[in-house]
Amino acid sequence: MEEEQQLQRPSPSGASEEEEESEAIELVLFHVNECYVYLIPPRMSAASYRADEWNVNKWVWEGSLKVVSRGEECIIKLEDKNTGELYARAFLRKGEPHPVEPVIDSSRYFVLRIEENLGGRLRHAFIGIGFRERSQAYDFQAALHDHMKYLDKKKTAEEMEQHFQSNPSVDYSLREGETLVLQIKNKGNRSPKSTISEAINSLSLEESSTSKPASVSLKPPPPPPAPVSPVGTSEKPNSTVDPHPKEPSPGQKSEADAVEDDFGDFQAAA
Repeated sequence: MEEEQQLQRPSPSGASEEEEESEAIELVLFHVNECYVYLIPPRMSAASYRADEWNVNKWVWEGSLKVVSRGEECIIKLEDKNTGELYARAFLRKGEPHPVEPVIDSSRYFVLRIEENLGGRLRHAFIGIGFRERSQAYDFQAALHDHMKYLDKKKTAEEMEQHFQSNPSVDYSLREGETLVLQIKNKGNRSPKSTISEAINSLSLEESSTSKPASVSLKPPPPPPAPVSPVGTSEKPNSTVDPHPKEPSPGQKSEADAVEDDFGDFQAAA
C-alpha cells in the first residue's frame, strides 16, 4: 500500500512546472478571422518562395489566426473560427529560426513552419498562409516584431540587474563621529557682509552711470544780419553786408544828409 501511495504522489518538480504553466498569462497580440492555408511544393533551391506557384485561388483550409504571447514564448495558432479547434501551430522562440518567411512576389502571403508532437517526437512542416487585406498582413508581422522587441528589452534588463548585483554600490554616507569640513577663501580680512555690500554698491553705480543719456554739444547759431538801407541795395546788390558797420566821418554824414534832403524834396513835390 505504501508503494502505491508513493507512486500516486506527484513529484514536487512536476507540480512546480504545472503551476508555472497555469500562472503564465496568455496575451493575444493579433487575431484575424479570415486566414487561408495552402499546400506548397518543396523548395528545390535556395531561392525564396513565390505565391504565384501555389494557385492562391484554391486553398485547403480557411479559419482564424491568432498570435498569442505566453511568457517568453510566442505561439501562432490556426483555429476553426466556429468551434475553436486547433488546426496547426508554430512557435517563435529566442535563438531559433524564425517560423515565418514572406514571399518575394506579394505582401499578403507567407510560409509558416508548423510543429507537431507525435508520440514524443517533434516534427515540422511548411505550409503557405495568406490574408485578404494587406493591412492584416502588416499587423501580423508587427505583432511578431513587438514580441521579439519585448524579449530583447527583457534580456537587457536582466543583464543590468546582474551587473548591479555583482558590483555593489559605494556608500558615501558619513559614519558615526565623522565630520565634514568646508573651507571658504576670503580676500583679505574683510568680512563676507562687507564684500557683498561693496559688490552691490558697485553694481548700482555702474547701472546709474550707464543709464544716463549721453549729452550732445551744439554750437550757438550765428548772429542775424544788420538791416540794409535801400540806397545801398540799389547801388550794390551783390555786395556783402558787414555785421559791424563803422560810424561814418563828418564829411560822409553831410553827403548822406544831402541825399536824404533831395529825397525829402522829391516826396514834398509829389
